[in-house]
Amino acid sequence: MGSTALTAEEFEEFYAHAVRRLTGQLYVMLGDLHEAQDVVQEAFVKAWSRRGRLRREAAPEAWIRTVAWRLALRRRQGLFRAERAWQRHGGPGAAEAPDPGSVVLVEALKELSPQQRRTVALRYVCDLSVEQIAQETGLSTGTVKTHLSRGRAALAPRLRDSQTQEAHGG
Repeated sequence: MGSTALTAEEFEEFYAHAVRRLTGQLYVMLGDLHEAQDVVQEAFVKAWSRRGRLRREAAPEAWIRTVAWRLALRRRQGLFRAERAWQRHGGPGAAEAPDPGSVVLVEALKELSPQQRRTVALRYVCDLSVEQIAQETGLSTGTVKTHLSRGRAALAPRLRDSQTQEAHGG
């Protein structure tokens, strides 16, 4: 294949094949479908403007996923600052967003820290190896393993409880 940049046609094909998968991955990481859709679209817009520098063999999907994650974090930090400013000046707090759905896994993942949620999603939704997660997140492999272990331990009781409820018709 060589070290060539993505053409416009290749980028459009890549987008068509990857946008739903990436949106699903970010939904699991963020717990908010609309936010996932927004940040993935914004990440693709950034990628489009840089498509001449995106290389086929350089994992453009991982680059877009990382950009989308960072965009989501920046947005959340901005919302947090805005809410604190409202509270300092006597205004109303931010309204609670409607629950994005009753998907048990997404609900369970919301109880994890953002980094644990991201790491667990990269492993079990994106099917990345520990080494790939470390490379994408900038964490050491030991830290990735710790996040995975703690995330699994935190999720196990919640997911087990939901399976028990389903088995008993609840």
